[in-house]
Amino acid sequence: MSNELLKRILTSILLTSLSIFFIINEKILFKFFLALIFIVSIYEWRNLNKSGIPFIIGLIFLTISIFSAFFLRVNDFSFFIFIIFISAFSDIGGFVFGKIFKGPKLTKISPNKTYSGVLGCFIFSISFGFFFILYLDQFFQNRWQFNFFETFILIVIVSFINQLGDLIISYFKRLNNVKNTGNILPGHGGLLDRIDGIIFTIPCSYLINILYI
Repeated sequence: MSNELLKRILTSILLTSLSIFFIINEKILFKFFLALIFIVSIYEWRNLNKSGIPFIIGLIFLTISIFSAFFLRVNDFSFFIFIIFISAFSDIGGFVFGKIFKGPKLTKISPNKTYSGVLGCFIFSISFGFFFILYLDQFFQNRWQFNFFETFILIVIVSFINQLGDLIISYFKRLNNVKNTGNILPGHGGLLDRIDGIIFTIPCSYLINILYI
């Protein structure tokens, strides 16, 4: 195992543990957690886009994403956890399949992305999504209203948006000729490198929660 991969794994474990701690605790701690994410993300986005429309659009979008995360967590904690884990497993699936199977590149925007990685994103997110619902159903307190097909479509949409968000941030990194948005997370780069997909899935999931659940 390379040092870089080891750093990535250890950082992921630490970051996941801290995230779970803040998410499941009282609102004040969760607010602090979101505020910290917002400040670091804006700082990294500011370094990536010094000024102009891209920075303003990013500022507005990150604000919407942070507020969506807060209200989704407050309104439907179980659904919020579900979306977070679907996004996380989508990332894991893409990384695992990309490393194992490699294959043709997906796009020049992000040279490390492969078609096998895309497939892995969908397979991991779908597999975990149904595992979550079938075996942790009491966690939902019988509030799950989607049938099998609707659940499948929901998971696919979340995974797709998660991957799209990853590509959008990669596009801006490529525009500015940088590999990572920062260096705060060993093995990952910046915070935006880690949450690039989730900041897109959360607002969309909040809309779904309001309209359909």
